[in-house]
Amino acid sequence: MTSPIVPLALRPSWKALEAHSKKLGDVPLRKLFADDPTRGERLAIDAVGLSLDYSKNRVTDETLDLLVKLANESDLRGRIDAMFRGDKINVTENRAVLHTALRAPRGTSVVVDGENVVPEVHAVLDRMATFADAIRSGTWKGFTGKRIRNVINIGIGGSDLGPVMAYEALKFYSDRSLNFRFVSNVDGTDFAEATHDLDPAETLFIVCSKTFTTLETMTNARTARNWLTADLKYEESIAKHFVAVSTNEKEVTKFGVDRANMFGFWDWVGGRYSMDSAIGLSTMIAIGPSGFRELLAGFHAIDEHFRTAPFERNLPVLMGLLTVWYVNFLGAETIAVLPYDQYLKRFPAYLQQLTMESNGKHVTLAGERVNYQTGPIYWGEPGTNGQHSFYQLIHQGTRLIPCDLIGFRRSLNPLGNHHDLLMSNVFAQAEALAFGKTADEVKAEGTAESLVPHRVFEGNRPTNVLLADRLTPEVLGKLVALYEHSVFTQGTIWGIDSFDQWGVELGKVLAGRIVPELESKGEPDLKHDSSTNALIRRYRAAKGERSS
Repeated sequence: MTSPIVPLALRPSWKALEAHSKKLGDVPLRKLFADDPTRGERLAIDAVGLSLDYSKNRVTDETLDLLVKLANESDLRGRIDAMFRGDKINVTENRAVLHTALRAPRGTSVVVDGENVVPEVHAVLDRMATFADAIRSGTWKGFTGKRIRNVINIGIGGSDLGPVMAYEALKFYSDRSLNFRFVSNVDGTDFAEATHDLDPAETLFIVCSKTFTTLETMTNARTARNWLTADLKYEESIAKHFVAVSTNEKEVTKFGVDRANMFGFWDWVGGRYSMDSAIGLSTMIAIGPSGFRELLAGFHAIDEHFRTAPFERNLPVLMGLLTVWYVNFLGAETIAVLPYDQYLKRFPAYLQQLTMESNGKHVTLAGERVNYQTGPIYWGEPGTNGQHSFYQLIHQGTRLIPCDLIGFRRSLNPLGNHHDLLMSNVFAQAEALAFGKTADEVKAEGTAESLVPHRVFEGNRPTNVLLADRLTPEVLGKLVALYEHSVFTQGTIWGIDSFDQWGVELGKVLAGRIVPELESKGEPDLKHDSSTNALIRRYRAAKGERSS
């Protein structure tokens, strides 16, 4: 697939949006709401159990119409159909992009290279369910006959961020008799702290690596194997304490994992889109197979909404188009995601990989250098903590930072009036960011003249407010899929490949060259730049001092 014939910046809707953004200028949200008393009700969507209030965005009906025209001129509908159809839209790797097939209901058909992949997906899910039930029931025993009580997921990137986010998000539903930990960093501290108080005889490791060669993951996996066998003494113990999520049977069996305990996935699943594949085995053990299938149902509900809903009423499309509006026409560089639920504390970190690894690209599908901004920086923390940290900059700083505020109508842990206080902050922050406080309003409060400028809030800071009833496995699936398809929408407009990640490779290759230079007994022949050479020499010198 190639870029659309007409370059992005030359499309009629793009030019119209450029002119419109200048005309709209800094028209305050106060005026937009004053001119349209129904705006708050009109610019809102309820679909598939989610509510999106996008009325507090710096847009008019004309803005939204032009953004939908831009989507049409960018062939968003064609690209959506191509993805769901299994076309190889990841052009640099010549792969289909079918994370949507991971949550397709049993009995449906998704064809890749002439084969319906759905039966195979469900075969893996069924094997995962059998294994998860065995761990949860205690019928699976460790090498010494003890019950497994500790589950440690070893992975990195999508093999870690998805599972740890899902575990934290769905902890309310997890089996509390089991202890879940996650190891990703090649820093030995990560492994040491994850295992320091555990009994190896009660510990199961899930090693997640598609190739079973990922440097960080396999370094941690070998350390885990050594930790286990140092205590249990026998190599045969590995088969009862390790399972693998991988496609490389040769390396898995060489490591010592029984191939019956290897759970596969496919090259049409990108790492950051894989939490609903076998990569989610730790999630399934935590919340049970039925909870995991609820998670998949949530993903699928948004998939179908994204695939079929008209763009002007399509949640992921609207969120993606609004991001394009702010990034390309109003100069925003970052998007803040602010969940008002402590269980979602790792959700912004998960979205960082999903969004920035996907759309951090500087060339189009055709390999041509872009002349516009692409992926923004995503970041955030749970409310209300963030309000006592970085909200100051969002409210009164000089940067435009659109925000997604995520809240729930019901708490999973209703304690006194905690939830009313929490949700009052969701609504108050959106109101304050949109409308601010004028100098006249500050003066009317009796503020000293010299303090008035300091207490003025300019407002006009845009927000989306996303609401659901309560945080369930199904709702988490919907939230993740919502952002997945928003990212795809953005990437389609920008004409980039949202599904490769070549930017991850160079640093890993160079690190592989440097490792032997750090470990060499003799003086290595360094051929880097002068800075890198000097850093290596300083490290080696300090290492020598420690060992002497």
